[in-house]
Amino acid sequence: MIRLGLDVMGGDYAPGAILAGAELALHSLPQDVQVVLIGEKGRICDQLQQYPLLKENTEIVHAPEVIEMGDHPTRAYSKKQGSSIVMGFHLLEQKKIDAFASAGNTGAMLVGTTMTVKTIPGVIRPTIAATLPNTHTDQTVILDVGITPDSKPDVLFQYGLLGSLYAEYVYKITNPRVALLNIGAEPGKGNLATKSAYELMKDTQRYQFVGNIESNEFFTTDKADVVVCDGFVGNIVLKEAEAIYSIARARNIRDDFLDRFNFENYGGTPVLGINGNVIIAHGISNKTAIKNMLLQTLEIVRVQLTDKIIKAFK
Repeated sequence: MIRLGLDVMGGDYAPGAILAGAELALHSLPQDVQVVLIGEKGRICDQLQQYPLLKENTEIVHAPEVIEMGDHPTRAYSKKQGSSIVMGFHLLEQKKIDAFASAGNTGAMLVGTTMTVKTIPGVIRPTIAATLPNTHTDQTVILDVGITPDSKPDVLFQYGLLGSLYAEYVYKITNPRVALLNIGAEPGKGNLATKSAYELMKDTQRYQFVGNIESNEFFTTDKADVVVCDGFVGNIVLKEAEAIYSIARARNIRDDFLDRFNFENYGGTPVLGINGNVIIAHGISNKTAIKNMLLQTLEIVRVQLTDKIIKAFK
């Protein structure tokens, strides 16, 4: 039995959207998968009557406290030991669940990864990987998109390996092509970090490095499957992609490619480089996003991505 832990109290529309999304996911999840609802039991039970499939196929772990979106991540994680986020990480650490997914306070989720499940030995900095549409290669993996705003060259080098493993095992891309996001295609372009990272990446045998890529190629390139950047740049790219979709919708533009910019389609982003399967969703996630987050979480468990990363860094 695969057990997926779900933070019911995390997100702007919790617990209603979380429970509705879990109910939707159960229609697609195999019978050997159980969703473990983590949150305030009374509030969960009050709403569970609306979701008969979920009611019959779930377990509730009572977590009486909530880390709110505006709480200071480190202080809240230390003080609110009865919160759904802290309880979720403890369950993951104790291997009582196979993965933990949340749309709650992102900072607290990141604190949990380092304080509880911890970083895989050999990994300098964990990273968040996101997937964005591409006109040539269907999708492009980009990392980091928010954990480390100012990454050093050796960290960027490792992002290439983490992204390559993610693309290979989750998206089934054989020998993924890894590029470095830069202000020019030439090897000498960029700031000190990207120039130094290029020198580390160009001769590596750990993954297939294809050189620099510029931002105007990102959504149309046939050169790369994985794009590496620091968390500052990656977060800007991710939010600009969200803005493109919002503008298209506001202008009543319907286009198959632009519709793929909708974050709901992807559900959440995995944290790579830690000793556990952790997925973080957007705080404004609705039931569709939660459903897709759970489906993505199952895929990461099924392919044993964390084990593959541990083996690669030994």
